[in-house]
Amino acid sequence: MTMSTGDVLRFKFPTSAARRCSRGFSLTELCVSLGIVGILSGFGASALSLSSVGLATVQQDLDGALYQAFHQARAQGRNVQVALGAKSASSDVLPVALPRNVNWGKPASVPLPPGMEKLVVADKTGEAHDRITVTPRHTVTATVWFLNDGQDVLCLRLAGHGERQMLRWRAASKTWRRV
Repeated sequence: MTMSTGDVLRFKFPTSAARRCSRGFSLTELCVSLGIVGILSGFGASALSLSSVGLATVQQDLDGALYQAFHQARAQGRNVQVALGAKSASSDVLPVALPRNVNWGKPASVPLPPGMEKLVVADKTGEAHDRITVTPRHTVTATVWFLNDGQDVLCLRLAGHGERQMLRWRAASKTWRRV
């Protein structure tokens, strides 16, 4: 089919029903869909355990603070401290905040990590020291910290030459895992 120069193209305008559908959603439709999304997100949030988010936050903060402390101590040639739960304005102290639901210590129902000998102070209070001092020679003073959120437990183990290991007790699986 070919068109000649005398043919006129005619556009067909949509009917009123077609124009009404192409404008968008009505307020009622929007409210119903938002209500459904709200109900589904409520079910999703209740299924997801948000209790260990605070412990995961402390884990990331601790790892970052220790990494920064080792590099800062070496660069400045002096000791740097990582203080858990403390606030400090000093450049030689790197504070790590504790969320409200995270506490010192290991609950009695949680066993010690595999290969760890019974600790006298850390097993009861969760800390060997309230601060970790990192030296320019890449050594540390603290050995073990336990933190818990009521269910899961975070264990930070430090060796004398700066080797660090973080383990996490998962109450659901009842196992220690390296993080």
